[in-house]
Amino acid sequence: MPKVFLSPSTQEWNQYATSGNEELYMNLLADRMEPYLRSSGIVFVRNDPSRNFAGAIKDSNSAYYDVHLALHSNAAPESLAGKLRGIDIYFAPGSSSSEKLANIIANNLKSIYPLPDKVRAVPTYTLGEVLNTKAVAVLCELGYHDNFADEAWIKNNLENIAKNITSSLCDYFGIPFVPAGAVRWGTVNTDGSGLNIRSYPSMSGRIIGSIPNGATVMINGATGNWYVVGYNGITGYSSSDYIIL
Repeated sequence: MPKVFLSPSTQEWNQYATSGNEELYMNLLADRMEPYLRSSGIVFVRNDPSRNFAGAIKDSNSAYYDVHLALHSNAAPESLAGKLRGIDIYFAPGSSSSEKLANIIANNLKSIYPLPDKVRAVPTYTLGEVLNTKAVAVLCELGYHDNFADEAWIKNNLENIAKNITSSLCDYFGIPFVPAGAVRWGTVNTDGSGLNIRSYPSMSGRIIGSIPNGATVMINGATGNWYVVGYNGITGYSSSDYIIL
């Protein structure tokens, strides 16, 4: 299943227009993304908030991730402080996968941002978290936090933004977006054989693991007749017909 390095801002010195700061609100956003990532079968690791962006890059590159997703909010130059609005999703210009992901995220955010014409995917030639990571990387600047209107939009829409960005990741990975719900536990009930864990909720999905009959399994979400399950460190899809709640 897809694996994401989730990297909310560590810039606590970037104060918002009225209260709070960039690190606080981007971590609150990441908190709200976690249930949607889990229910949709996306494995994730978060950055260490005590480390800077260089530490995040090092940690991301120390293991395999399909995507490195950096979450930030923007600030205008001093001469334009408070006057700019908009969302920029930065991608690596030499990576078609990075550009594809940035465009998916930008296009989906247009549906919830009040000024959709100011949402864009933009190449970067300077941002290390996009250019120096091994994983496909994008950096999201989710509005201008020195602008009162954008600050209010961020603060009042954390849940919607979390759901929207997670849905974009699902679009990119080609898997269903599954609404977040409470984690449940079930028991595998087969004819005695193991229950397959698949990479996609279909009998044609690749088998990536197996759960013994009678085993207890974590259920993170459901899509159609399939559960998003976790067992022995493997996340994937198993038929709900063979799991008793």
